[in-house]
Amino acid sequence: MNHRTAIPSRSVTLDDVHGAQRMLSGVARVTALEGSRHLSRLVGAPVHLKCENLQRTGSFKLRGAYVRIAGLLPEERAAGVVAASAGNHAQGVALASSLLGVHATVFMPEGAPLPKVSATREYGAEVRLYGQVVDETLTAAAEYAAETGAVFIHPFDHPDVIAGQGTVGLEILQQCPEVRTIVVGMGGGGLAAGIAVAVKAVRPDVRVVGVQAEGAACYPPSLAAGHPVSLPNPTTMADGIKVGRPGAVPFGIVGELVDEVRTVSEDQLSAALLLCLERAKLVVEPAGASPVAALLAAPDAFEGPVVAVLSGGNVDPVLMQRVLRHGMAAQGRYLAVRLRLTDRPGALATLLGVLSAADANVLDVSHVRTDPRLGLTEAEVELHLETKGPAHCVELGRALENAGYPVIG
Repeated sequence: MNHRTAIPSRSVTLDDVHGAQRMLSGVARVTALEGSRHLSRLVGAPVHLKCENLQRTGSFKLRGAYVRIAGLLPEERAAGVVAASAGNHAQGVALASSLLGVHATVFMPEGAPLPKVSATREYGAEVRLYGQVVDETLTAAAEYAAETGAVFIHPFDHPDVIAGQGTVGLEILQQCPEVRTIVVGMGGGGLAAGIAVAVKAVRPDVRVVGVQAEGAACYPPSLAAGHPVSLPNPTTMADGIKVGRPGAVPFGIVGELVDEVRTVSEDQLSAALLLCLERAKLVVEPAGASPVAALLAAPDAFEGPVVAVLSGGNVDPVLMQRVLRHGMAAQGRYLAVRLRLTDRPGALATLLGVLSAADANVLDVSHVRTDPRLGLTEAEVELHLETKGPAHCVELGRALENAGYPVIG
C-alpha cells in the first residue's frame, strides 16, 4: 500500500535520535549487520540483516524504554513506572528500570509466552497478567498509573521511545552507507517511525517499507482513513506486532515518512522464520521475521542494497516448534497421505520399505481397521512424511502408485 498522508509536523527530530544514541552508549549493543547470500540471490541485490534479535533482552525495545525512563524527573522515578506488553517491551522496561534503580510494574496478556513472562520477572519487574491482547493490557496499565501515580511507559506512542528506537536507523546508515531500502516490521509503529526519522533526515532517498501481519494490519485502513483506526480482533502468531490500533505519535510520522506498508500471511511468516534459522543460523520470532517474509513474498519489489531489521528473537519454544512445522509444510516439505493395504503381518514393513527407497522420512503412522468402508482384510494407514520439497512429494506419490498403493487422500 503506497501512501502520502498530510499530517502535522512530526514530534521527533534527528537531534532527538542523536541524543538517544548518546544516552544509550554502554547500555544498548550496536548489533551486527549480517549479509544473506540466499536473500541477495533472491532479490538480485545485496540484502543485509540488522540483528536486533541479538540485542540485550532479545529485541530493540530496550532502546526506547531506557531513553524514556532515563528522561524522567527524580520525583517521577520515585513513583515507579508501569508498562503493558506481550513480552519484548516488558523485558526492555524491566531491564531499563533495573539499570536506573526504578521500580517497574508490567502488565502482560494472559496468553503471553512463558519465557517472556519469566524473563521480565528475572529482570526485576513485578508482572501482572491481564487481558487477551496488548490493547487490553494497555488499558489496565493506564488505569494502574492513574491510581498509583506510576509513570506509564508506552511501548510505542511517545517521542522519547521513538527516538530510542530511531538509533537502529543511525546504526544502519553507519554500517551500510549505500543502503537503498530498509524493511521493518510494524505493530504500533514506534520502530518504523524512529528509523524513518533518523534515516530520512540524512538520506531522504532511502526507501523505508513497513511490514504488518495480515491479521493485525491496523496501518493500511488507518492511513486510508487519515487517522488511527482500531481493528476489532487482531490475530497473528507474531505477538510482537499484534497491535489493534496505531499510536498517535508514530502514526503521524509513518504517514509522512514511511514510503509503503506491506502485509504478509502466516504462511509467509513461518517460511521466513524457517529461513532465518536454516540459512542465517539466527533465532528470530515471527514479528522479527516479518521483513524477511516480505522479501520472500515479493523479491522484485525492493531496490538494493536492502537492510531487513530482525526486531526480536524472543520466541516461545512451543510456538517455534509449531511455526517450524507450519513453515516446512508451506514449503512442501511435509506430506500427509492416506492409503489402503492388506491387513496382514509384514504389510506395513513392506510399505515403509517403499518410502525408505524413495528417501522419505516417516514422522507418524496411524492405522484404522474398524471403519465400515474397509473390507474384511483391509486397513487404512495415514502417514505423515518429511520430504525434500514439492518435487519430491510428486515423486513419492508416483512411487506409491507404482508399488500398488493408490493414495486416497
